[in-house]
Amino acid sequence: MRTAICTAILIPALLVPPLCGQTRDQELARALVRRALEDTAGYHLLRELTALGHRLPGSPGAARAVRWAERTMTSLGLDNVTLQECPVPRWERGERETACILDERGGSGEPLAVAALGTSVGTAPGGISAEVLEVQSFEELEARGAEAAGKIIFFNRPMDPGTITTFAAYGGAVGQRVQGAVKAAEAGGVAALVRSVTTKYDNVPHTGTMSYRDGVPKVPAAAIGLIDADRLSAALHDDPHLRVRLSLSCRNYPDTTSYTVFGQITGWEYPREIIVIGGHFDSWDKGVGAHDDGAGCIQALEVLTLFQRLGIRPKRTVRAVFFMNEEMGLSGADVYGRWTASNGEDHIAGIEADRGALTPRGFYVTASPERLEKIQSWLPLLQEACIDWVKKGGSGGDVARIHEPEALVGYVPDVQRYFDFHHSANDVFAEIHPREMELGSAAMAILVYLLAEYGL
Repeated sequence: MRTAICTAILIPALLVPPLCGQTRDQELARALVRRALEDTAGYHLLRELTALGHRLPGSPGAARAVRWAERTMTSLGLDNVTLQECPVPRWERGERETACILDERGGSGEPLAVAALGTSVGTAPGGISAEVLEVQSFEELEARGAEAAGKIIFFNRPMDPGTITTFAAYGGAVGQRVQGAVKAAEAGGVAALVRSVTTKYDNVPHTGTMSYRDGVPKVPAAAIGLIDADRLSAALHDDPHLRVRLSLSCRNYPDTTSYTVFGQITGWEYPREIIVIGGHFDSWDKGVGAHDDGAGCIQALEVLTLFQRLGIRPKRTVRAVFFMNEEMGLSGADVYGRWTASNGEDHIAGIEADRGALTPRGFYVTASPERLEKIQSWLPLLQEACIDWVKKGGSGGDVARIHEPEALVGYVPDVQRYFDFHHSANDVFAEIHPREMELGSAAMAILVYLLAEYGL
């Protein structure tokens, strides 16, 4: 671990009316919302971050972002700015990433929009040419196993458009992305082609992590854009023996080292009681990870800078954590979690923002019934930032590694459009709306203030 400790800032007296109890808290909540919307400071920090490029774990872009985060937190006057070392995988997409439907003579015909899935092996330089077997599920593949040998297995199950919760629809389709290569290889297939897991009907393929299994051959795997997925399906209906050529130059390398970055405002009364707010700092290499999850990290940082701008001195320590390598294994969260088990701190809460920077809706909470009820009692204050509900639910993979927290919280914005961007070239800064993002920062700042002031 490498730590840079900066001079503690002198925070002025609270710059809100000197009121008491609930009235004072209401005025403070309104002040946090107004200041966030007026300044849009987090929105401009996110512009800086995304201008550095993508943050794939182990990449030069991720290294640039780590240096930027350390420099930014230090310049903002945060306490104990720390780079916490963690191992990360190193995978490169490479320059060759093509697919096409072959013509009758075996030559390159209609191109297909594809993107290699994270950690996929590549193909030989000439690619793989094979017939295609389209299936909707692993069960269908098993039932049609006699047809699979030597073919590219095309998993074409969409996200269920009738499911109101897009994360539930994602969960119903993402298994074919994660396990498709293994299932294809077990059936004798030579590659896996997976319908992109997205709600946006365009031709932009959505990448994401996938897995291999010891003892099962490693076959290449790629996502295909929705328009081309439907076009390929229609072509297979007309000609079940058509052939596709898939060519990928992606490659895995030995693990390397990266860093989780964090800084804090130290509590004036209970400095060893910690409230973590954070997101994952890594991103996929398609797009620049603006929604997933650059915005979540910057919103976490803005909670602290809002406190600074309003002169709020928290009783408990508030720590912004940019976790490294959520997308490809959660190694940064694992290291942070082990550290929290041995450093003598008491983590009051871990709050994760990893659902994009859209309009605030609610908070999911994992806690005892009494603690959940206490947080729910703050809903009238959270409503100042458009929070409609607080209810039992999951938080996020990173904060879930914290050792024995009193509560875990997941920030929930409106997610109807989130999977339009997720893991794709659509995830760019231009898709961030400053008001939506800043309302999210304010909502989390209100919750963090109440946790710091009143505990659980």
